[in-house]
Amino acid sequence: MTAPVTVPAARPASRRAPLRVLAGAAFLMATSAIGPGFLTQTATFTEQLGASFGFAILISVLFDLGAQLNIWRVLTVSGRRAQDVANLVVPGLGHLLAFLVVLGGLAFNVGNVAGAGLGLNVLFGLDVRTGAVLSALIAIALFLVKEASRAMDRFAVALGFVMIALALYVAIASAPPVGEALLRSVVPERIDPLSIITIVGGTVGGYITFAGAHRLLDAGLTGVESVGAVTRSATSAVVIASTMRVVLFLAALGVVSHGHALDPQNPPASVFRLATGEAGYRVFGVVMWSAAITSVVGSAYTSVSFLRGLLPRADERWSRLVIGFIVLSTIVFVTIGRPVKVLIAVGALNGLILPLSLGVMLVAANRRAVVGNYRHPMALTALGAMVALAMAWLSVLTLAREIPALVR
Repeated sequence: MTAPVTVPAARPASRRAPLRVLAGAAFLMATSAIGPGFLTQTATFTEQLGASFGFAILISVLFDLGAQLNIWRVLTVSGRRAQDVANLVVPGLGHLLAFLVVLGGLAFNVGNVAGAGLGLNVLFGLDVRTGAVLSALIAIALFLVKEASRAMDRFAVALGFVMIALALYVAIASAPPVGEALLRSVVPERIDPLSIITIVGGTVGGYITFAGAHRLLDAGLTGVESVGAVTRSATSAVVIASTMRVVLFLAALGVVSHGHALDPQNPPASVFRLATGEAGYRVFGVVMWSAAITSVVGSAYTSVSFLRGLLPRADERWSRLVIGFIVLSTIVFVTIGRPVKVLIAVGALNGLILPLSLGVMLVAANRRAVVGNYRHPMALTALGAMVALAMAWLSVLTLAREIPALVR
């Protein structure tokens, strides 16, 4: 019989410190989600589905909450990172989960670095590769300061506000049919399952699922006493990311509803340009750079957090490992570019991480050896199970379509 494990108590802190940490974790998760792919997906699906894309966004918010509330609560109550919890549930599963997260994080970070380079290209006319290197140096600088975690929190919060404010400006300028958007969000004319799995995977898939929870663990926020604060932080993270999604959706809807066609080579850039002219294109550069650079930071930090506890002395050298991760991502982009087929395959595999990790957390939520005397709400368990099963089914369908295309 397994002896009960004592769950770590929450770290005592001032009223002000937890607010900074909770906000930092929420914005880290949200800005990790809001990357170049997030912008492109939103613009593309809005053009394809029109106002009915609002329904996909609404369903994705419910899925996002089902995933994040379960995962954040189990990890912080247990006081353990995801890979350690997974290893307790099934020995060796945590190592597999870490491998998948790091592989997916590296592949997508190549795209994030490229997006940062594109943002500086739009703003200053720099070569995309030169812009990527400069952006990587800025991201690296965050982890060279003495209090790297605090710098990362402030960076994510500041740029998160910048992105939402600028996107809101463009949304207002595009004059979207808000009434139709509200109606079709609950009574859609068309439902596209692929759009749902894509934006759910882009918001809480892969490394993004764990970004905020691992940040709270590193800040020492653990134990049953922290459940209320953790729940608020997780909910805030989903609300922030969803707010940006809705604002971009309205901006794109305003453009396409006036009869404009988006540039298939760069859909989000054409939304900003068509809505507000050349000035809007410069605004897009700021939003693209902000979205990409925060995703670079979030991807590197979270991917490396999966190596901590698995590699010798990784805890002591985590900031160096994060820097190395960013450098490697930049080198891959500068020397090889963005291998599209590899990114597609890894993206499809990345979609399987959510049902795997969420399923493990649901099992762990009822293991006293993991969560002690904590009782996980049945409603959250049911919602999480529904999300895991739905995402597993949709991910298998995506893999069945993408893998044959890769090998051809």
